[in-house]
Amino acid sequence: MCFILLTSCDNTKTHLGFSRLEQIKHEGALHVLTRQAPTTYYEGPEGYTGLEYDLITLFANYLGVEAHFIVPNTFEGILKQISSGQADIAAAGLTITKERKHRMRFAPAYQTITEQIIYRSGKKRPKRIRDLSHGIIEVVKGTSHEATLKSLKKKHPQLEWNVNSELDTDGLLYLVNEGLIDYTIADSQQAAVIRSFYPRLNIAFDLTEPRQLAWALPPSRDNSLYDEVVKFFDKIKKDNTLQNLLEKHYGHTNNLNYVGNCKFRQHIKDRLPAYIEFFRSAAEKHNLDWRLLAAIGYQESHWNEEATSPTGVKGVMMLTHGTAKQLKIKDRTDPLQSINGGALYFKQRLKKIPARIAEPDRTWFALASYNVGYGHLEDARILTQQRGGNPDKWMDVKHSLPLLSKKKWYQKTKHGYARGREPVRYVENIRSYYDLLVWLSEDDPIEKNTMHAKSKEENGANAALNIESPAL
Repeated sequence: MCFILLTSCDNTKTHLGFSRLEQIKHEGALHVLTRQAPTTYYEGPEGYTGLEYDLITLFANYLGVEAHFIVPNTFEGILKQISSGQADIAAAGLTITKERKHRMRFAPAYQTITEQIIYRSGKKRPKRIRDLSHGIIEVVKGTSHEATLKSLKKKHPQLEWNVNSELDTDGLLYLVNEGLIDYTIADSQQAAVIRSFYPRLNIAFDLTEPRQLAWALPPSRDNSLYDEVVKFFDKIKKDNTLQNLLEKHYGHTNNLNYVGNCKFRQHIKDRLPAYIEFFRSAAEKHNLDWRLLAAIGYQESHWNEEATSPTGVKGVMMLTHGTAKQLKIKDRTDPLQSINGGALYFKQRLKKIPARIAEPDRTWFALASYNVGYGHLEDARILTQQRGGNPDKWMDVKHSLPLLSKKKWYQKTKHGYARGREPVRYVENIRSYYDLLVWLSEDDPIEKNTMHAKSKEENGANAALNIESPAL
């Protein structure tokens, strides 16, 4: 009934008999509600990115229009604005719930998650719902997390929580990390990403069964835009575009454990300062991101110029004798020469990758060939094609590389046996180190947004106090 009443009002901008889809194409603009977060929409080293950003950009290109992103101040604002037809789509990591179905129309789901209880290392882990009564749990107003707690309270009347109308879930995760609150709830994919940046965060347990995320559209009798969204998702699921995007954003998030994360951060303080200018200058010379080059160096030697492997590779970038000779490097243990040589060698690997392969797969392939050699990478790409995969996608090729260590497969290849699992770990580790270096070399956006929101909240509270009690 509620949905029927809303559709009868139909707040979408229809006029002159044109469908909403026709209007969008005529205006050349798709208006999209989203939120700034590492899992949705944020500004990275190469410009804006995030799963929702990439999906919406693809959809806008599919329609032949431009995407205009709108970021409301609160999560609840996203729900209110899409329900009242103030935008075409809400792409903000929204969970499909029964209550929301009465207020908005969901597109086909693109990801499955669970809601998880998050706590901080050093504090007692809650093992069940009743354990949450021993601490402060806080969730964002209007989220499915709040709805989950309300539902659980029917069976667990002792369950209590605080609702925050100013911060988003990332902000609450920051508060948990700082020990300012005990628990919060996060979707599993969000927890995986944020824990890379805040390694003291831990998952206590899953609070729900698997749930689905989807775009939301305003309730409307006009099906034109909705039908086009359905066609779009059907297309990107069939051609594996969606799976490739999920791999791009989440494929490496669980790769770095707590100990490795902490060790890396310590080496950033202790070791990186001695080499950072070398990485910067070499990266500038070869038009690379210095943080990617530094991530390669860390994976190779943990930024140790004296490092030597049993096979004879040496230095910060662990160059072989043959590679160093080819690059005209006289002293592999000299950090400046090693880093310059590593940058040039990586650039050469990058240029060898076929031009049709787009980023970021191009970089992942170049990294793999840096480790295992271009010939073995090509063998793995051929095997990928023979097995029905896409040889131009890292997501498919990384499953074929380990086959190079199995006789059944490597005897069919040109270059024979290779320890194929190593380049996969190599690439995934570098992806993790690179993400952390980007995060740590810039202002922490979560901390900044959280402190800004808390400041606004405190100023509002102080203003209210001054109105009620001028003497204060």
